Amino acid sequence: MTRATEITEARATLARLEAEERAERAAEKGRPVVVCTKHRGVFFGYTHDSDDETIRLREARMCVYWSQDVRGVVNLSAAGPTASCKITAATPEIEVRDVTYVAECSDDAAAAWERGLWSA
Repeated sequence: MTRATEITEARATLARLEAEERAERAAEKGRPVVVCTKHRGVFFGYTHDSDDETIRLREARMCVYWSQDVRGVVNLSAAGPTASCKITAATPEIEVRDVTYVAECSDDAAAAWERGLWSA
């Protein structure tokens, strides 16, 4: 086996293990999502079901303000909030109503949300 083949196989194994870890985490906590509402609310949390106008989120946080460097609500799910955003502390569970947008978060974005940034 050549070195290049070994590297390719190692990368494939790592990708498979990361996918399995995400699936296990999703089975436990639910999928990490950003949710927007008709009332301009922007929330982050974990859910198992996102097919309705009402969504129950676990470990939920609200984005009170996102800064210009985030470049829009879609990037809150792609990259997560930055240090200049205002993110609340987590609450065990909330029900979000009048949902208009649900986006699954990347692992990096979920980690940024979980830091619960709120600069002074």
